[in-house]
Amino acid sequence: MPTTTTTAAVLRDPEAPFSVEEVTLAELGPTDVLVRLAGVGFCHTDAVARGMASYVLPAILGHEGAGTVEAIGAEVDRVQVGDPVVLSFASCGACAQCLAGTPSYCVLFTALNMSARNMDGTTSATDADGAEVANRWFGQSSFAAHSIVDQRNVVVVDADVDLAAAAPLGCGIQTGAGTVLRAMGVQPGQSIVVFGAGAVGLAAVLAAKLAGAGDIVAVDLHESRLDLALELGATRVVRGDDRRLVDKIVGDGTGLDFALDTTGVGAVMEAAIESVGPGGQVVLVAASEAGLAVHPTQLTGKTISYVLEGAADPQEFIPYLIGQWRAGDFPFDRLITTYPFAEIDRAEQDAHAGTAIKPVLVLP
Repeated sequence: MPTTTTTAAVLRDPEAPFSVEEVTLAELGPTDVLVRLAGVGFCHTDAVARGMASYVLPAILGHEGAGTVEAIGAEVDRVQVGDPVVLSFASCGACAQCLAGTPSYCVLFTALNMSARNMDGTTSATDADGAEVANRWFGQSSFAAHSIVDQRNVVVVDADVDLAAAAPLGCGIQTGAGTVLRAMGVQPGQSIVVFGAGAVGLAAVLAAKLAGAGDIVAVDLHESRLDLALELGATRVVRGDDRRLVDKIVGDGTGLDFALDTTGVGAVMEAAIESVGPGGQVVLVAASEAGLAVHPTQLTGKTISYVLEGAADPQEFIPYLIGQWRAGDFPFDRLITTYPFAEIDRAEQDAHAGTAIKPVLVLP
């Protein structure tokens, strides 16, 4: 297949807006898939890349893409031209974790997803001057009209799925829902507190309701998000700046069964640990540089873990979530605010300000 010229939002300076420009994508490798994007979610981790400029930029970011397959490499056997697809993270497919059905714990996860380049350090995109642009962010770099991904990143969905709406399933929604349904395995009647009512946190609230949890507590600083959490299934909400935060969460009990922190704030992670009782499980998911100081006695009878991508296998989990969405039991689309692709900077600003929970950029 010949090279492809397409439009992309390139981040060149960590302090500057995105540059919407033309880039050229190289010929496909044997297991590569060329996808024309219909929509792509803006995730907090895309903003985190601004702090990784020393080895990532210039780069095309974006890792919640969905679209239609336009071309495939010679050895591709998972998809066909014309297939509607949702894109997710990259994994090697050969390590023990991938073979066990937990590709989010792939031993090469960081190398494949966080460098924005191929494993050998190369890239397959160049700008108008012929200079390299990194284009493997989470294996997809989907802030573009076209994306080159490995076939393992691609999840085929039904032809009538709204691809722009389904785009955030590839990371943020999958992380929140997968943590509750797969990593935690919340059972009917159990209790959970979710710290942070952004896209990941509210997806967790939706999943907790889907799982039949009895007490679902949402914690956030924004009243509008707490109101939405109640509409989506939370049974109680607590302001994150309440001086009696843990007491308000625990109430008269000895602690909840589960706590999920999506904020990455040290004090909030500590509150999550204090909110569960003996036998309780605390899960952290935020991309954060914050440390966590815990006295061993605070963990008496408790477990704490860090979960990537909801510990989910996208090939199984994304179709499952779409099925629940169709049935009306997982209305994650209520979290979405759409923007034209050219307004990527406004989408990022609204996400940072909290005025948009899950921005989705729609391609023409």
